[in-house]
This record gives sequence, structure tokens and C-alpha cells, in this order.
Amino acid sequence: MGFTDLLTDAGLAVLNNWLLTRSYVAGYSASQADAVVFKALSAAPDAAKYPNAARWYKHIASYEDEFPTLPGDASKPYTVYGPEVAEVTLNPAKAPAAAEEEEDEDVDLFGSDDEEEDAEAVRIREERLAEYRKKKEGKVKPAAKSVVTMDVKPWDDETDLVALEAAVRGIEKDGLVWGASKLVPVGFGIKKLQINLVVEDDKISTDELGEEICEFEDYVQSVDVVAMQKL
Repeated sequence: MGFTDLLTDAGLAVLNNWLLTRSYVAGYSASQADAVVFKALSAAPDAAKYPNAARWYKHIASYEDEFPTLPGDASKPYTVYGPEVAEVTLNPAKAPAAAEEEEDEDVDLFGSDDEEEDAEAVRIREERLAEYRKKKEGKVKPAAKSVVTMDVKPWDDETDLVALEAAVRGIEKDGLVWGASKLVPVGFGIKKLQINLVVEDDKISTDELGEEICEFEDYVQSVDVVAMQKL
């Protein structure tokens, strides 16, 4: 008999005891067995009550994006995995003893008397962890960006707006890209420069950029951010 309802305390107790001496539900590495059991859980097990199951859940969660490519048969239900002795399922308190008596292909990573098998299991586990860390390090998350619209207001209708825009666009920074612009009438013959830009949020502060634009005192009266939208 395999795992029972993993949404109950009894079912979680069986899973926790099963993982007492194992890193994976079956075999030496993550497989479809882990994926289907993981999906049968509604949330991470309580680490205080089920420390082994919680450790396993956190580890398998790192493979979640790779579930479709894990080895094994994804069509099998989670109930085909786990203890095969009815006594273990009905009385989870006896699971550690039953697990020690089983003679299957699962590797005892923590309590085996076979030193050679134990060393091999540790070696395989460390290789898998090294591969996972390397893969995670190689993934570069795209930078968070925002599209911003700024209003740059001149002093009066005699301000050279061409020179004003040239000064603004002359600001060059890593993570800043200037976009389209237009002149918008304000009143009394005065026009303001409305300009779009894309910024990397971690690199560019719109407040600091606005202050820098205001340093063009011959042209700029004020700067306002009128729109901002995350890309």
C-alpha cells in the first residue's frame, strides 16, 4: 500500500516517515514520483510537525519548472509510491522500523550501515545540488523597467525649446533610454516639453533625474512626472 490522502495528518505522517531516510520519494534523484506527490499536497507541510516532508517539499519546489521533463511516468497516481506494508500506512509510528527493513532500490542517505552505498548516495546528492546551483546562477532575471512620461516646463515663451530638449537628451545614464517627445501648449504662447523615457528601476531614480534636469536653470522652470507604467 502506498501513500494515503496527503491532505490529512495521517497521510502527512506517512510521507514524513517515508522521507526520514530518503532525499526523494523514489530513486536517487528528482523524478515524476516526486512531482506527482508534490502536486498532491495543497501546501508546504508544517516544518515543526513534519520536518522531513517540509525539507523534501522545499527541495522539490526548486524543480517545479522542470516537472514535465523529469524522468518517470507522469500518469501514475501518487498512491503507487511510498510504503508497501499496510502496517506502516495504518500505524505511521512504526514507519521508521519498517523503512529500515525494506529491501528496495531507494538509497538510505542518512542511516545506512553500508558505508560504500552511503558514500555513493552522498556523492550523487552533492553532484545534483552542484548542478542545480550552477543552473540557478546562470539564470539572469530581466531587469524591472518602467515607461515614464515627464513634463519639462520652460520659464517663458522666449525659452529656446530646441536647446532645452537637447540639454535633457544629453543626460546619459546606464539604465536610461530617451523616447519620443512633443511640445504641448500651456497657455499665453508658452509650450512645455513632454518627453517619454524608459528606466531600469534599480538604476534610475526619477526624482533624482528630475533634479538633474532642473539644473539647466537657463531653460527649465520645473519637471513633473505625469505618468509611469511598469513594463
